[in-house]
Amino acid sequence: MIGRLPLGPVALALAVSAGAAGCAPLGEKSAKAPEYMGVETRLLDHDLVNFRVAMRGARDGADVTAYADCAAAQYALIRGFGFARHVRTNVEEDGGLWRGDAVYTVSASLPRGVSPIDAEVVTAACADQGIPTV
Repeated sequence: MIGRLPLGPVALALAVSAGAAGCAPLGEKSAKAPEYMGVETRLLDHDLVNFRVAMRGARDGADVTAYADCAAAQYALIRGFGFARHVRTNVEEDGGLWRGDAVYTVSASLPRGVSPIDAEVVTAACADQGIPTV
């Protein structure tokens, strides 16, 4: 189990790409390795944060969401929180440029809900996968 408790779809994607033998690494479907083009962070409320990410070379929307998860996990740690909870992510692709618009809550204790993220675990998994954080 990586990051989310219970294992959510993005954490599952990270887990599969991190440890399953014979699985394609992130971005293998494209001609070149993924290009992470940056994160824009906007504080919406004291514990509600919006992340806008952009990348090329994503296999699908799950790769974009994983990038946003990585940004949210590092942001939570930077702000002194141990957890984040995924609220929603909108993903679009145009001409090979993938964009994600994601919202998370951050908290010191394990948040209630379907998609909690353990910030330390996810940040470590992101580093192992070469996915940048904030």
